[in-house]
Order: sequence, then C-alpha cells, then structure tokens
Amino acid sequence: MQFSYKARGAGGKTVEGVVEAADQKAAFARLREQKLAVLEVKQRVVKKKFFKPKIHNSDIVIFSRQLSTLVSAGVPIVQGLNILEEQAENPAFKSVVTVLRGDIEAGLSIADAMRKHPTAFTELYVSMVRAGEVGGILDTILERLSAYLEASEVLRAKVKSAMMYPLVVSTVAALITVFLIMFVIPIFKDIFSSFGGQLPFITRVIVGLSDFLRQKFVYFIVGIGAIYWGVGKYVKTEKGQEKIDDLSLKLPVFGILLKKVAIAKFTRTLGTLIKSGVPILQGLETVAKTSGNKIIERAINSSRDSIKEGGRISDPLKRANIFPPMVIQMISVGEETGGLDNMLNKIADFYDQEVDTAVKGLTSMIEPLIMVVLGAVIGTIVIAMFMPMLSLGDMVSGG
Repeated sequence: MQFSYKARGAGGKTVEGVVEAADQKAAFARLREQKLAVLEVKQRVVKKKFFKPKIHNSDIVIFSRQLSTLVSAGVPIVQGLNILEEQAENPAFKSVVTVLRGDIEAGLSIADAMRKHPTAFTELYVSMVRAGEVGGILDTILERLSAYLEASEVLRAKVKSAMMYPLVVSTVAALITVFLIMFVIPIFKDIFSSFGGQLPFITRVIVGLSDFLRQKFVYFIVGIGAIYWGVGKYVKTEKGQEKIDDLSLKLPVFGILLKKVAIAKFTRTLGTLIKSGVPILQGLETVAKTSGNKIIERAINSSRDSIKEGGRISDPLKRANIFPPMVIQMISVGEETGGLDNMLNKIADFYDQEVDTAVKGLTSMIEPLIMVVLGAVIGTIVIAMFMPMLSLGDMVSGG
C-alpha cells in the first residue's frame, strides 16, 4: 500500500512524499529509519480513472539523461530524484519517481527500487543500472541508456511510419467501399428496378453484395469480432505467439523489414549491455526476454546454453537460420578479438541504416500499389453502376 506523509527533516524543513509499506505502522517505521520526525501519515486513496496516464519512452529518456547529468555533477541520488520529481510533467511517472526516492531513502539499492516498477523500467534498464552501481559508473551507464533508448525510439518510429500509411489508407478505402455498397448502390438499384430489364452481370454481382451486407450486416460485424477475439486468444498462447512470430518473419515484404528491425534491436541491446559491464550470460537472458519475437528468443537462448557449455555465441545463431551470414561472421570476429560489444554496435548501426532504406523503399512501393487497388475497387463499383445507364434507353423502349 502507498501512504502519503508529512514530516520534518534535517534543519526542521517540512517535507512531503509517498512511501510504500504493508500498513500504517510499517510506514511510520520506514520514515523513522530515514531520520524524519513524522507529522502525518495517511493511506493514499487512488481514484480509478477510465483513462490512466501512461509512462512513455520519452519520459524515461529524459529522466535518464537528467539523472546522469546530476550524478556526474556530484549530486546525491536522493537529492537528484527529488529535483526530477518536481520537474516531472507526467503524473504517472511523477508517482513512480516519488516512490523510487522513498525506497532508496529506506535503504534499497537503485536497481532493486527500479525493479518494483516494471511499467517504467524494463529488465534491461534494471540490469544496466545494477552494473553501473557495482562498477561505480552509474552516470556513464545512464548516459548509455539514454542513447540506447533514443536509438530504439527512432527505430520504432521508422517501423510505425512504414506500417501506419498503408493501414490508414486501407482503412479509409474499406470505409468508402462499404459506404458505397450499403448506401449508394441501393439508390441505383431502385432506379434500375423501376425500368425493368436484365442488368449486366457485374451490376447484378455488386447489387447482390449490397443486399447481402445490408441484410446480414450485424452478423458480419459479429463474425469479424469473433475472428478477432479468437485470433487474439490464440496469439496469447505460447504456441500461437511462436507461430505468428514465425509467419511475420516470412512475410514477402514486411518480413524482411521486421527481420532487420529484430537484428538491429538484438545487436544494439546486447552490445550496450556488454559494454556496460553486464555479464554475457545475464545479458543474453535479458536480450532474449526483450526481443519481442519467440523465434529470435529461442535462438538467443540457444546461444546462452552454448556459452554455458563452453561454446560460442555465433554457432547457435547460425543454426537458427534467421541471421544473415554477414551478422554471424561479424559476431564471430568480435568473439575472437575480444571486441564483441563494439562489433555488435557496428552491426546495429549498419542495420539501422538498412531499416531506414527498407522503410523508404516500402513506402514508395506501397503507395502506388494501394492506389491501384483502391482505383480497381472503386472503379469496379462505378462501372457496375454506370453500365446499365448505357442501355437505359433500350430498357425503357423495351418496357
């Protein structure tokens, strides 16, 4: 539970904050351990909100960069967190920093205090901070974390932009098509039926589709919802997630992009961890958990098992048949020369550029393709509606 408190610190200064404890008595005890004269302690009532504020990657990047500057300037960590707590604009992250400061004041290590907030600090973040604490280079580690998170955010933004354009255009095209079929075509149907006569085949098909959707629209929506729910449940299973991840890497166009993104993320993360002093076995375990793809996670875990048995990282990665030969060779050279961290970061830099090129190529290829598909769909509907117009005179005279 969280308790808000008011107390007097050194010099008689009144301080306020939040402390986590099992009950009010334990909260009093924790505050006394911090040599505070407790004035008031009460349980924090958190109002439930429909839309809870989220902690964004940008919040963590700014926090890491600022904390690194404060620590390198010789500011004590608790005082630094107090400064950052006052400056935090996101209420959700401000609350995390408040509790974090209280835990560190109570005697927890920075890494252990951060581990209690997985929504803000990932396992990778905690592992690197722990290495920084042990090695006495916390400011350097925080600087590297900032650079890593910024690079990851840029990579994520590139992929998001590549996916967003076709998704938006396809959604708009689908909505226009549904609108035409359900609301425009019935008007034409009434006009044609008043004149009698046989409609062209393509017109009969479009009119039949319109009738079907209007009559079965509710069932159609329920069916789509059921499929979406079923696929969602399947994806949440271990087997389903593995199958989806495997298929995603084999997609004709997007699969290549996703594979490059995965390689860039894997090499950047592992390179940053090793350079920061995290043991390689722990580093591989962390990278596997944060890979976001079950197939790649399996390959990384195989590498970890290989190292445990005295083998190399590159051999299991080669057998996984996911990573290109160039990546395997560069990792192998890095292992032999003892410069694995530098080699991994070079691979990451190269694949960041590859992702950038792939995104640009994908966008330039998808744009005309979507226009062609959209033109074909809308064009077919327009032609189907106007074909009877050409023979309308004959239909009228025949009637």
